[in-house]
Amino acid sequence: MKANAYRPQTWYEGIERCQQRNEAYVLVTVVGTAGSAPREAGSKMVVTADTAIDTIGGGHLEYDAIKRARELLSKGQASTHLHSYPLSSSLGQCCGGAVKVLFDVCNMHQQHIAVFGAGHVAKALIPILAQLPVRISWIDNRDALFPESLPANVSKVVEDEPETEIPHLADESWLIVLTHDHQLDYRITEKALHYPSLPFIGLIGSDTKAKRFTTKLAHRGFGKEDLARLYTPIGNPDVPGKLPIEVAVSISAQLIERLHQQKENQQDKAQTTRLRNMNEEKEYLHDTK
Repeated sequence: MKANAYRPQTWYEGIERCQQRNEAYVLVTVVGTAGSAPREAGSKMVVTADTAIDTIGGGHLEYDAIKRARELLSKGQASTHLHSYPLSSSLGQCCGGAVKVLFDVCNMHQQHIAVFGAGHVAKALIPILAQLPVRISWIDNRDALFPESLPANVSKVVEDEPETEIPHLADESWLIVLTHDHQLDYRITEKALHYPSLPFIGLIGSDTKAKRFTTKLAHRGFGKEDLARLYTPIGNPDVPGKLPIEVAVSISAQLIERLHQQKENQQDKAQTTRLRNMNEEKEYLHDTK
């Protein structure tokens, strides 16, 4: 069950919702028409990984546009693409005209964080993390523990067996395991380690708990490369204290540092790509002289 049940109806409400939730989306715009077309130029819709908001005319045109938008989202890069659609039998449309559709991929690189547990530490942690450019899934099997209202970028998930949510997490999601039950902590951790696409599994607890878990996991066949993704005890050791807010600040400090490292890596990668493209262009110009 998810919090924030409001459903936007128009494309501009969709953009506002995606911005509030730090959710990636594609703005799909009809930029030109010829002949008969379902909607006029300027018609827009917003497409996310699981929702389509507003319409550019329905039918096979819209179906293909949604499919194309989600393919672009899956690439994980901000981009702009223009595509021409003849409204003929090949598309299953009988209008006889044509439309040009612009796809703007927006709000990418928003880190997804899955927080397991809704106890005291999690309640102190969520308000801090929600102020960062991230999307958060807050997962527990006890509905009554969640606050009545949540930040826009936090989705509540009530699941009797929280570990079953792990296969549904997006690649590159970060996990924070803070449940009330050591056995549940272990089940979540072990399940997550089966997915190499999850690079950060942060587990709360003492050094003793950490050693016990890693020893048991090693006996279960997890190697050094697997266990390198397990960060336990979670948190920045430079932040002392055991109060819920102190632990929450420690965890936040660790994640903020990781977010900045991620941003620097993305910038370095983008710079490398730009330099490569410049070199390829220079080589092309040289060869054509």
